Amino acid sequence: MSKKVVVGLSGGVDSSVAAYLLKEQGYDVIGVTMQIWQDEDLERVEEDGGCCGLSAVDDARRVAQSLDIPYYVMNFKQEFKTKVIDYFVSEYLQGKTPNPCIACNRYVKWESLLQRSLEIGADYIATGHYARIEKIANGRFSLHTSKTVQKDQTYALYNLTQDQLARTLMPVGDYTKDEIRQIALDRKLPVAHKADSQEICFIPDHDYAAFIQKETNGKVPGMGNFVLEDGTVIGKHLGITHYTVGQRKGLNLAMGHPVFVTKIRPETNEVVIGMNDDVFSSSLTCTNMNYMKEENLWSPRHLMAKIRYGHQGEMCTISKNVDGSVACQFDKPVRAITPGQAVVFYEDGYVFGGGTIC
Repeated sequence: MSKKVVVGLSGGVDSSVAAYLLKEQGYDVIGVTMQIWQDEDLERVEEDGGCCGLSAVDDARRVAQSLDIPYYVMNFKQEFKTKVIDYFVSEYLQGKTPNPCIACNRYVKWESLLQRSLEIGADYIATGHYARIEKIANGRFSLHTSKTVQKDQTYALYNLTQDQLARTLMPVGDYTKDEIRQIALDRKLPVAHKADSQEICFIPDHDYAAFIQKETNGKVPGMGNFVLEDGTVIGKHLGITHYTVGQRKGLNLAMGHPVFVTKIRPETNEVVIGMNDDVFSSSLTCTNMNYMKEENLWSPRHLMAKIRYGHQGEMCTISKNVDGSVACQFDKPVRAITPGQAVVFYEDGYVFGGGTIC
């Protein structure tokens, strides 16, 4: 009897080809679209290529019909609101810069979808992510970088658990984006030419501050002071939710030379400004570690670390602190280490683990 797999169909080309590949491999494939952000007044999400609006459902349904597989829409709005949106807003109010896609992956696309899929008798769930899951010599499951470095998505998946990895298939990780497009064209999938979705689906206009203002009914910190590291006031800012570490544009400070956000102080409603050199640092501490390649960090390790999705990575030495947090010392200074973002550690192409920068 063939294994049953629920494929998360986003209406995009990657997840569509993932469903096709798994069916070709003999799996009993079921297509599911996760309804997470579909309020009627937000249909405009579609105009920006969002992955979770009404036309995404239409596209996914057409793909399922083309592949002759069952198709369902599952409602995960409440989980998305609690685990992603509320977290996103809370982090910004604390002066941090969160990554909502990581939270969505861990708690909605995997935790919630996997649970419901198991309830309907599925053996696995599958997605169109560019990553590979491998069982390594020590018996643990770990993510391995995909065939195409430019599209690799392991950074955003570092927080998956061993049980989730054991029950997940990622067939797209063995292909380049061009190869996936070609498969879609050859199979005449209706989304073969569809553009990739944007990063944050629930803020299509990229105005994070306005979104947070709306979500909190205006209960956000207002204008405050731009200050230098020593506290010298040099101007007024619009509110801490408008800024992130490393930011240069939109500061409207006439300093006679480029300046950058180096720190956000929510307790005093201050945004600290400095020179470009001030944005570089050689160390960080991270918490909420999720270990993947090994069960724990038993001794210092020399690994490669990525501090944001688009970061090329830098070698570092990590060691465990008494409180369980991890100290990371980079071989060379890195730019804009940002509280709230994830740092993900790699060893020989595998995800060793990762945590939240504090």
